[in-house]
Amino acid sequence: MDMRRSEVSPEDQARYLRRGDYARVTAADRPGVAQPVPLREVPAQPWGRILLGAFVLFAVLIGVWEWYWRAWGAVPDYYNSNAEWAQQRRRIDNGEGNKTVLIGSSRVLFDVQLPVWEKLTGERPIQLALEGTTSLVTMENLAADPNFTGHLLVGVAPDLFFSGFAYRGDALKYYQKETPSQRIGNWLSRKLIEPYFAFFDEDFALPKVAKRQDWPARPGVPNRLDVRKLSVSEADRNTHMWDKVYTDVAYRDLARSIWAQHLNGPPPPDMDTPEKVAKAIETQIQRAVDATAKLRARGVEVVFVRPPDAGPYHEFDEHVFPRAKTWDVLLAKTGAPGIHFEDYPELRGFDPPEWSHLKPDDAVRYTTALVPLVERGFASETPASAK
Repeated sequence: MDMRRSEVSPEDQARYLRRGDYARVTAADRPGVAQPVPLREVPAQPWGRILLGAFVLFAVLIGVWEWYWRAWGAVPDYYNSNAEWAQQRRRIDNGEGNKTVLIGSSRVLFDVQLPVWEKLTGERPIQLALEGTTSLVTMENLAADPNFTGHLLVGVAPDLFFSGFAYRGDALKYYQKETPSQRIGNWLSRKLIEPYFAFFDEDFALPKVAKRQDWPARPGVPNRLDVRKLSVSEADRNTHMWDKVYTDVAYRDLARSIWAQHLNGPPPPDMDTPEKVAKAIETQIQRAVDATAKLRARGVEVVFVRPPDAGPYHEFDEHVFPRAKTWDVLLAKTGAPGIHFEDYPELRGFDPPEWSHLKPDDAVRYTTALVPLVERGFASETPASAK
């Protein structure tokens, strides 16, 4: 017999369950008796107007957020994500393995302009540089890939290259394990969001904005500033410095203060003694030697490039990673040609606004001067396969 609540008075339910007159009979109270399916009518509502109101509210909120960031100087650009990097890396897998490839950290990413390179050589390189990341991560991956047989420019930022630091090292793992759904998501983002919305940037995400507010300091918690937005990227990762960095003095000074945290802060535990620094340098140079040998054995021409920096950043690099113990040893042991900005008048005299990267006009001039030197370096290479 099916027992429904309407068939049992509250008094009887309370007597059964001893829980007061709010109690009701459940399936656990009626072993062997089927639990009835409760029916609840959905009240009539003006669903069309509700849906329209929700859409209008959503559009207004998105519009206000977009207006706020555009008023602050942001412009739509392509999100420099792991998916974007993986898309460029796959070009080598898909038949473009004989092209010129640029690897390095943010100085190669910001300072080498692909349209200028293309204008001078007729070829638009593949941009695989990763900010805050040693070029050795990508160099070793390319050395192990028989599909890559072209030319390789290897950027050397001393504090990253000779320490092995890899802030964006997970980009390689993402490329190797990217799922179909992730590819589709990136495609939709590139087609429907990135070219049109300035707010679509990691630096403008609400959690990061909230984190940057002037919260009371907490004892024992370091108050370090995250690196802020510095660049604008195009569809193929051609990248240049965001104009706010060099037109807004306060923002430029903010960027400098963030670099100063790194330059003046304590060294990491694996590099807190001269002996550990020397060991790290030796290890990274050996990685470069091994990768260069593999690449040259396959006919790949390799040129190392030391981009310009200035001010306290340059002083830091020269103090911790002096040229005689790093750059000069790197070239001697790899046997590859190298281009150090201090050795060429046409590569000197630039004034990076925040000590580390060139503003767009200077990046164009720098690339114009650099490309002939790199081409000459490629021509001087004599890979093992050509002997």
